[in-house]
Amino acid sequence: MTEPVTIEVDQFLRHPPAKVWRALTDPERLSRWLMPTDFAPAVGHRFTFRTGPRPGFDGIVRCEVLALDPERLMRWAWRGGTLDSTVTWTLQAEGHGTRLLLRHEGFDPSDPLQRAALEMMGRGWRSHLMRRLEQELGTP
Repeated sequence: MTEPVTIEVDQFLRHPPAKVWRALTDPERLSRWLMPTDFAPAVGHRFTFRTGPRPGFDGIVRCEVLALDPERLMRWAWRGGTLDSTVTWTLQAEGHGTRLLLRHEGFDPSDPLQRAALEMMGRGWRSHLMRRLEQELGTP
């Protein structure tokens, strides 16, 4: 394995940390903007995300809550296909909004399936999913 690669996203959201936190931790809201899930905000909780299968991936992301500091930090184990990674969400109050930092770590660029996942998920986290999160934050 070569040195693991990380996806990093730095996004300003015009909503307070409490509202962003709800969008990240309420299973109904999370299911609307990310993927259908049985998430619960409790360290040790195992949950899944479900999406369409692709070559080398059955469409199920198996996760576990590794760390939780309400309205500040959340870390998940994120496993799907050959990928065994972590996703860390960090929230920082900034003016009247929130600076949301996302780190998705652990991609092996020497593995063709992980390299493809890195490219696809990098684009997804940075654009499509951040737009969907912003739309979710606009709902009551």
